[in-house]
Amino acid sequence: MTSREEFEKREESFISPYGLPSSQSRGRVREEAPCPIRSDFQRDRERIVYCNAFRRLKHKTQVFLSPLGEHYRTRLTHTLEVAQLARTVARAMRLNEDLTEAIALGHDLGHTPFGHSGETVLKEIYSGNFSHPIQSLRVIDVLEKNGEGLNLTHEVRDGILKHSKGYGTIIPEDSKEKACTVEGQVVRVADIMAYLNHDLDDAIRSGVICEGQIPERCVNVLGTSHPDRATTMLRDLIYASHPENGEMKLQITDDVHRAMDELRNFLYHNVYRSPRVHNEFIKSKKILRELYTFFLEDQHETIFLSELDALEMPERKKGRSKERSVCDFIASITDRYALELYERLFLPLSLV
Repeated sequence: MTSREEFEKREESFISPYGLPSSQSRGRVREEAPCPIRSDFQRDRERIVYCNAFRRLKHKTQVFLSPLGEHYRTRLTHTLEVAQLARTVARAMRLNEDLTEAIALGHDLGHTPFGHSGETVLKEIYSGNFSHPIQSLRVIDVLEKNGEGLNLTHEVRDGILKHSKGYGTIIPEDSKEKACTVEGQVVRVADIMAYLNHDLDDAIRSGVICEGQIPERCVNVLGTSHPDRATTMLRDLIYASHPENGEMKLQITDDVHRAMDELRNFLYHNVYRSPRVHNEFIKSKKILRELYTFFLEDQHETIFLSELDALEMPERKKGRSKERSVCDFIASITDRYALELYERLFLPLSLV
């Protein structure tokens, strides 16, 4: 018996009936020989951590563009906080921690530069159907490893695709919006818990808002500090969730749910739409729009191919439109890369 087989046997003994043991995965798009040491979900987690798209998250905006302080969240630190929260829930509920962590670590691989302003501009200039969850799946399936993709398991891919619905409900009722595993559903909730907490934390640190502005219900129900709020939300999800009709039904109590909704609404109007944040997003949209238009022009094809090569992305393939390739490129680059590229392409060289 291999180390993996021994682990899978132990795993089936401690995972609850509502979690998914690694041995019961529906497998990969392209069949592979099993690893003698790691389970399929452990391999997925490691493929995500070692891929280029994951490393680029460290230079992608969460909320604040080019913050002056060292302690503001980036898309990478957001991802790590989601993984930590989701894994805590998975352990408490005896779910598959490796599956949960793999989904959490991969959920934002397709996120654009400059936060949600990048996603908005690609909706406007490429397709109204563009979204970062769909792009994350495209990164996994098509763009990574120079076009080979990561070939992740069905359950990890499904959880990544369904981790977000914009400002939709925290726990959806529609089965089409839910991940096929409880682990994937947990990541969706953990994602919301993470950004509610850390975006509020960063907004206070930056001076965009002050603690006295936080709605009274949010303070009274969730707590006054980041650890208090996280503990309240985690505990509530873990203890309110329960089996129903043979399935695990994730649930949050009414008081906590209302407080989370109110906090999300408060952040939207007072942080994300604040002049300081929104004005920077307008500038970033202009940068991405001009880069997109530039690379669509046939006369710049050589430059575009060299940029794809520098980013270790696959060259344009037969049957793939130029618009699709340029969209993939724009969505993949980091804030810093976009700014440097814009300067190189559009600003005059210094005469000094």
